[in-house]
Amino acid sequence: MSKQAVPKFRMSLLGRVIALTKPYRTLFISTGVLAVVLAPLSIVRPYLIKVMVDDYIFQYNLSGLARMSLLLVVLLLAEALLQYLFQYGTVILGQSVVKDLRQRVFQHITNLRLSYFDHTPIGTSTTRAINDIQAINSIFSEGIITIVADILALIAVLGVMLYTSWKLTLVCMVTLPFLAVAAYIFQKKVKASFQVVRTQIARMNAFVQERLTGMRIVQIFNAEAQEAHKFRHINREYTKANLDAILYYAVFFPAVEIIAAASLGLMVWWGAGRVLSNEVTLGALIAFPLYISMLFRPVRMLADKFNTLQMGLVASERVFTLLDRKEFIQNTGRLTPQKFQGDIEFEHVSFAYNDTDYVLHDVNFCVKAGQTLAVVGGTGSGKSTTISLLMRFYDIQQGCIKVDGHDIRKYELHAYRRRLALVLQDVFLFSGSVMENITLRDTSITREQVIDAAKMIGAHEFIERLPGGYDYQVMERGATLSMGQRQLISFVRALVFNPDILILDEATSSIDPETESVIQFAIEMLIAKRTSIIIAHRLSTIRHADQVLVFDKGKVVEYGAHEELVQIENGVYRRLYEMQFLELA
Repeated sequence: MSKQAVPKFRMSLLGRVIALTKPYRTLFISTGVLAVVLAPLSIVRPYLIKVMVDDYIFQYNLSGLARMSLLLVVLLLAEALLQYLFQYGTVILGQSVVKDLRQRVFQHITNLRLSYFDHTPIGTSTTRAINDIQAINSIFSEGIITIVADILALIAVLGVMLYTSWKLTLVCMVTLPFLAVAAYIFQKKVKASFQVVRTQIARMNAFVQERLTGMRIVQIFNAEAQEAHKFRHINREYTKANLDAILYYAVFFPAVEIIAAASLGLMVWWGAGRVLSNEVTLGALIAFPLYISMLFRPVRMLADKFNTLQMGLVASERVFTLLDRKEFIQNTGRLTPQKFQGDIEFEHVSFAYNDTDYVLHDVNFCVKAGQTLAVVGGTGSGKSTTISLLMRFYDIQQGCIKVDGHDIRKYELHAYRRRLALVLQDVFLFSGSVMENITLRDTSITREQVIDAAKMIGAHEFIERLPGGYDYQVMERGATLSMGQRQLISFVRALVFNPDILILDEATSSIDPETESVIQFAIEMLIAKRTSIIIAHRLSTIRHADQVLVFDKGKVVEYGAHEELVQIENGVYRRLYEMQFLELA
């Protein structure tokens, strides 16, 4: 087993978890009260048995014995009912907290800036939102409240045992030091092993998610065997971590049974002689095996429950660490535009993803309202980064980006993005109908609006030919549709939201020539009467542009109309044009 830092118990963390129960304070208090009530109630039964033996059976008081038996039955029914309410209440409390926390974590993740996703595997975030949050449920269903209940029961049992016969109690407690040592070793070992289990499951989730997402690449390059070998290693480590934890359980529980049996044997050996000498009553001797069972069972379970609590706290710390991340785009703007004219201006913009290695250097350009700007350049020159900055997926370190004369940071973020639309080269479609993928479940968009938008850009006929038309169920990532079909759906999605500024990020680079004419018509409809920025590799797209912006190594090296730029001797755009576009022209 790899060495892991064993987490320490932190009351501050536990307090933060308990604070999650605030919306369910009544339920939390009720379960706590039930825990307090159940503790003394559970130990009344053995005491009643002692009384029945000593005061009624040996006194031949049959009517009194009948009353005591009836009282015992009533007590059992009451205890069963309260135990049911307690168990059900703790589960309901845990599930309610988990439901709210999972919603909070998902909403938090969706609001994080893209830089978080740049360096965090999706599987890790999935583990935080599902596995770790589910572990927090155990803090309530098997952890803190049940631990309190068991501790109270222990105190009550010891109290009654001492009251019944302090000598028998001391004899029974001779084996307790052995139990305490066994519980301490078990708790430390299981805590460390469960820490490894949590780490390994996060690693496995990240691996599986990444490979399933990239399964096409795995199969294209015949890498199934290599990936299966890697998964086999990860799976083996995860299984080993679980087996280590199970091993400690397999050793500890039988050890506790042996210690409890030894305590019972000592009690019978010593107590039988004291019954004959009238130092201990027969009722006490009969009741004490029940007391021993009630004493050792909570002690045995306490170590396990404390580990459950500890692992829940470890999981909660990971979740809280995620919630404490403030990697948000600062949304301090107050301007809420209902419509943009569409003027865009970059003034001396420089940007680095890691605050040190700049990928854009002193970028300056402007796009007038209603114009179309084509952005070209080699791979890694800064084209897509520029678009990401305009969309405010990242914030710049230097300079200013303006829309309609205002710094984009002065706009309220959601109101700002509402007026922009981005169509990517790699179209992402969710599982659901075509209609849901176009509207993104925005109830303000009607079916008629979607159909009108589809007709406007020539996508209606293709959608109608699908089985079920607009209700056709799209598989994950649109796997059952061609690239051109997915692209058309993304165009309809962009148009139906009626943006004032449209951005196309290499939206035609993967389209076959037959589909390109349909896509080009769609682009013409999309960019009509709105400001557009098109990152393009094809001349057929660039011909719509009023201006062309040329990037090279993060700098704007040329800017102007197509006809002007192709005339520049040894110009970057002219070289790109001759290399990539001349045949198409």
